[in-house]
Amino acid sequence: MIRFPQRGWLFDLDGTIYLGEALIPGADAVIKALRDDGRRVAFLSNKPLETRADYARKLTRLGIPAGPEDVINSSLVLARHLATLDPGAPVFVIGEPPLIAELAAHGFPVRRDHHVRWVVIAFDRTFDYAKLNTALQAVRGGARLIATNPDRTCPTAEGEIPDCAGMMAAVEAVTGETVEIVVGKPSPIILEVALQRLGVAAGDCVIVGDRLETDIVMGKRHGLTTVLVLSGITRAGDPRIAEIGPDAVLASVRDLMS
Repeated sequence: MIRFPQRGWLFDLDGTIYLGEALIPGADAVIKALRDDGRRVAFLSNKPLETRADYARKLTRLGIPAGPEDVINSSLVLARHLATLDPGAPVFVIGEPPLIAELAAHGFPVRRDHHVRWVVIAFDRTFDYAKLNTALQAVRGGARLIATNPDRTCPTAEGEIPDCAGMMAAVEAVTGETVEIVVGKPSPIILEVALQRLGVAAGDCVIVGDRLETDIVMGKRHGLTTVLVLSGITRAGDPRIAEIGPDAVLASVRDLMS
């Protein structure tokens, strides 16, 4: 029996459904139970390091059958949103090949020089001085700043690693400009895409995640039922849990079944 009656369910991935290549125990059974009960399930990730097809293959490999349409990530949302703001604009990307491919697929010329209208900032494990300098020169030439996600770190099986916030802070520090738009959680931009995918209203949806400042804050702001799991970034005893007040705090997704 699943604890909550809502039809729509959004699950974060890293730290919630899996850590690295290891499934969080019981995650597969929970997803199966929801689907068997006719609930609508989607996976929502701020991480732009893989394509939606990659995430779907990983979920399937770990025992949760999924297709690309079941995954909403910040790369897709950024490309779609920028296409509404400035279609076909040349962009410089601080990011990795899956994000670059998503932008190109949405009609954006991705350039290596600073003659662009937007600098797109994402989690980038190849971030270096050259990229920072190109971003600076682009902003000096009038380019605007947009980013995938605000996460400071990303949970892995070995511990936390730097995420997009580090790249954003570096660009903001040298340019003196602030990133205008961050599309990932807790932004309503990514939530709107997710709710459209599920076909439910916010009040008929649960979000399950391991990060207070993204998953839970987004849910609280927009009327979703919020479930914090302690299998990823957030630890028991974190004083922010009481401050933010998720609807439920569980050791892991397994505890959604009672």
